[in-house]
Amino acid sequence: MLIGEPFIPSEITVHLGAPDEAAANVTLPFPEYIKNVASSEIYPTWPETALRANIYAIVSFALNRIYTEWYRSRGYPFDVTAVTQYDQKFIEGREIYDNISRLVDELFDDYIRREGNIEPLFAAFCNGTTVTCSGLSQWGTVDLARQGLLPYEILQYYYGDDISIVKNAPVRTNTPSYPGAPLTPGQTNTNVQTAQIQLNRISGNYPAIPKIPDANGFYDSATENSVREFQRIFNLDQTGVIDKSTWYRIEYIYTSVKRLAELDSEGITLEEFPQFTQNLMPDMKNEQVRGLQYFLAVVGAYYDAVQPLQITGVYDEQTEISVRSFQKLFGLPQTGNVDEQTWNAIYRAYLGIVDSVPTDVAEYIPIPYPGTVIQEGVTSDYVRILQEYLTFIHETIPVIPAVRNTGYFGPLTKAAVLAFQRYSGLPENGVVGVVTWDAISGLYSDLKFGYDKRPYQAPGYIIRSEPR
Repeated sequence: MLIGEPFIPSEITVHLGAPDEAAANVTLPFPEYIKNVASSEIYPTWPETALRANIYAIVSFALNRIYTEWYRSRGYPFDVTAVTQYDQKFIEGREIYDNISRLVDELFDDYIRREGNIEPLFAAFCNGTTVTCSGLSQWGTVDLARQGLLPYEILQYYYGDDISIVKNAPVRTNTPSYPGAPLTPGQTNTNVQTAQIQLNRISGNYPAIPKIPDANGFYDSATENSVREFQRIFNLDQTGVIDKSTWYRIEYIYTSVKRLAELDSEGITLEEFPQFTQNLMPDMKNEQVRGLQYFLAVVGAYYDAVQPLQITGVYDEQTEISVRSFQKLFGLPQTGNVDEQTWNAIYRAYLGIVDSVPTDVAEYIPIPYPGTVIQEGVTSDYVRILQEYLTFIHETIPVIPAVRNTGYFGPLTKAAVLAFQRYSGLPENGVVGVVTWDAISGLYSDLKFGYDKRPYQAPGYIIRSEPR
């Protein structure tokens, strides 16, 4: 169900017909599928830069289908079809061109995505002659290549400047996202939390589905009520249990409301499922460790079984103990190191807490980092809170400009953030991520309350010993 970073599947299953047409399914290695599609869709005589741009698009399109489980979430036993009306052209047993085979061997584990998003771009394309579309024109890539554009520049021409190419994605066996057994009230795990996050997003389009205020991975009564209403709306048995059919229906509706399988996708942001870049372990020192410590500190304020720690940016013994305590509480291997599974679990627990803290108590307590990067052009309550913090800090440190509490992140707010980052020795980019937010809210807390109250609980929220 759209969990974590995408990967390259070792195999892909192709339906040799339209989705509901009686036709065979063929399973083959993913690179061989890309070679077949590329040999069927484009011409080997085209300039190499055009071929590369097209192969990036072909890979991204296929990965989007797999990542969103576009067909499997609707009960089909395959990943893609061989029909261009729905997917990409695949001809079983066709000849593979040598130069295309060589390029695919190099590029099959690279894909396109929007900057700030996780999912592979739904890289729509058409031939550009008999059929036109809002995506890439295959014949148009030839003209752009002859004008001297590089593959990335060709892709930007069609998909916009805000794309990036992910290189050397890991190759893994593709397994269904369904956990294998129903999720039921009383359970605590990251699968429950994934469902909670997705149900909360779906409720934005279907307001009858009640929000789950504590999306922390515990299957509580609020989750059960949300599941029952979802099941009612989408004509499923109203059991309040997330069985296989409900799991995949949630996934399908989530994909639909976020338009993940469309070129103008809303996207899954890195803040929803934050990018995991490396294993974190003792003696490491970097900004990701500092972010980890911040998330653990907030989680530890709500779960007394998670050991407290200082936010230093150094993976010290205190951090290792805190990680182990979190892993124990959430049923993860107690290694003391942070791998991708532990990172995602910590962040999901953190997001569940953020959703439970109202922004209207910001005058009395430091508000946790919202989970989304705040930068120029953003309008939100969190921008207003940021502006309030900066203005309060200005009274003591005049080199940090005061800003009006408008809720809009404009040039003046960016200048104040840059001044704060300069004063605090942080990277000067004018963007407020978790490290800058922690530093600003921490200094605000020190100055306003006389001591560091990070992280702090809103009135009425109780510390718990177990996930709820």
